Amino acid sequence: MDFTIRVVRRQEHAELGEVIAQAYLVDGLLAFGEADWYLGELRDVAKRASSAEVLVAVDAEGTVLGGVTFVPSPGPMADLARAGEAEIRMLAVDRAARGRGVGEALVRACVDRARAVAGCVRIVLSTQSAMHGAHRIYERLGFRRTPERDWNPIPEHPEFVLLSYALEL
Repeated sequence: MDFTIRVVRRQEHAELGEVIAQAYLVDGLLAFGEADWYLGELRDVAKRASSAEVLVAVDAEGTVLGGVTFVPSPGPMADLARAGEAEIRMLAVDRAARGRGVGEALVRACVDRARAVAGCVRIVLSTQSAMHGAHRIYERLGFRRTPERDWNPIPEHPEFVLLSYALEL
């Protein structure tokens, strides 16, 4: 592995936020492009880091390759997590760093953290139907679809449904 996974540092918040925002934009994952309200959420690493654990992948030179938010229990950053569950949110890898195992390493780091949380029996996540690369990672690591937990974060757009996955620990 030619990169390291660790907790993001304050001075990296802006860079990681931009990497994540650009990954979503370039992949066409924001319904309203640059005008999408979620773009601000993706860029706001400081907000996430204040109530969850934000992990970053960096290479030997310190370049940010990608990141993910690990939510250890239900709370302000959780969309799906219930009691006894942790959650993965906002996983993204810079396009130039893809194919190096960065995304999988970030997910594995979250799974390891979930296993270390007392009473945590499951890790859950939401994903868009178009995120095929992410789906392959989740399934390879043992996550299973939980369609009964699929949900719509934007009620005025019922066509936008997030798929859910879970891994029993």
